[in-house]
Amino acid sequence: MRIGIVCHPTFGGSGVMATELANHFGRQGHSVHVISYALPVRLDPFNPSVHYHEVQMQDYPLFLYQPYELALSSAMVDAVVKERLDILHVHYAIPHAYAAFMARQILHDQGIDIPVVTTLHGTDITLVGQLPAYKPAVCFSINHSSAVTAVSEALRQETITQFSITRDIEVIPNFVDTARYRRGDAEARARVASPETAIVSHVSNFRKVKRIPDVLQIFARIVAARPAVLLMVGDGPERPAAEALARQLGIEQHVNFLGKTTEVERILGISDLFLLPSETESFGLAALEAMASGAPVIASNAGGLPEVITHGSNGYLEPVGAIDAMADHAIALLNQPMLLAEFAESAQETATTFSMDQIGDSYLNVYTRLLHG
Repeated sequence: MRIGIVCHPTFGGSGVMATELANHFGRQGHSVHVISYALPVRLDPFNPSVHYHEVQMQDYPLFLYQPYELALSSAMVDAVVKERLDILHVHYAIPHAYAAFMARQILHDQGIDIPVVTTLHGTDITLVGQLPAYKPAVCFSINHSSAVTAVSEALRQETITQFSITRDIEVIPNFVDTARYRRGDAEARARVASPETAIVSHVSNFRKVKRIPDVLQIFARIVAARPAVLLMVGDGPERPAAEALARQLGIEQHVNFLGKTTEVERILGISDLFLLPSETESFGLAALEAMASGAPVIASNAGGLPEVITHGSNGYLEPVGAIDAMADHAIALLNQPMLLAEFAESAQETATTFSMDQIGDSYLNVYTRLLHG
């Protein structure tokens, strides 16, 4: 199959999932063509079946903001025609689904009818898609896609509630590469902390929805009860305030802000526990990656997180903002090594149900259905 994948090239969940999906399909022998404005960070440069098409922007002084959607539509048309693509799969509704509709109309006038699959990932629906400047276009694009998928049942329901949707939305969850995310060795762990010191981690884009102050407040309670270090991975607008709060709480010597490191797998692999007290998560990819690495997750009972985490089995779920309850669960787990090991094993078992092979086949089934009825 000849597949076109359109995505953002950044570290965000939609870009990572789209790129990993492209790599996976390439390893299976499909011809995959990734279309974006920059080379995606996870794209495999050594896979001969995966090809990158850069969206070419032309500066013109008349435009205050360059019309990226027009350039993206043209790039899609060019890729479909030159590479004889069978299907286009766009990840994140804005602006990809809208640009794909325009590309499809242009191709139709050339006698080419190509199906478009739109995958909704989260903030394209729950945040950005709600803005008045975008909402009508997002709704239109969803309704005019050949097929629509969402990464969780919670996101599917949110989309139906917030938009006037006239078509079915199929839930295909995110996936994790269990060969990539796994438990780290003792030597790697020893470079970060002593055996009696717990390693707690958090990975996010440091935005308000992630409730970074809650992460630090929970950890402050943990470190007051036992030796621990906190590894904060990522960057964003909340980071300066988070660093100031760590100093205010007197825990700065126990907290490491690591920024946008490429060593996420190794960090999760040595973590004993993962904190994700977000306001909401459409799926919780970071939680799934932590679980695959053998780190139970303490998280908010919000969005798609209950579809990944089972309370009292592979982690704990508490209401948003329940700092004391989350800290109590964390301390109890860290102080009971045998119980922590049971949770870690359960977390890894859960992660195997979100395997790349299984989820990839689900998308291929959607493609085949559209192409062959």
